[in-house]
Amino acid sequence: MYAWEKVRQYPEVILVEGLFDYAVLWQAGFCCLTCSLGTHLNAGQFGQLCDRPRTVYLTFDVDTNGSGQQASQRLAHRLRAQGIVARRVLLPQGHDPNSFFVQDGDAQQFQSLLEAAQP
Repeated sequence: MYAWEKVRQYPEVILVEGLFDYAVLWQAGFCCLTCSLGTHLNAGQFGQLCDRPRTVYLTFDVDTNGSGQQASQRLAHRLRAQGIVARRVLLPQGHDPNSFFVQDGDAQQFQSLLEAAQP
């Protein structure tokens, strides 16, 4: 996981798919985040998320074909089976975190999405 050593101690972590998503959230002031470089975590990445009790906010792309949200739902199920609280952040249709901010989203609006994240 990208920048894992910076966030591994946090009880809440935002997980995004790509580095641009990571960068835009970091610039917006969200420091408890990491990037998996895709939606399918390998065993090592999965183990990192499950190494202690925490809440993981899955912030995957809301693709028009539904692939990002399907991957998010599968990962949430796997995390819950390991005792991790998984919350799915629902961005507007067709967006990822980067495009959300590029199209005038702001940190307060993103924080609202985190607070409304679904189990």
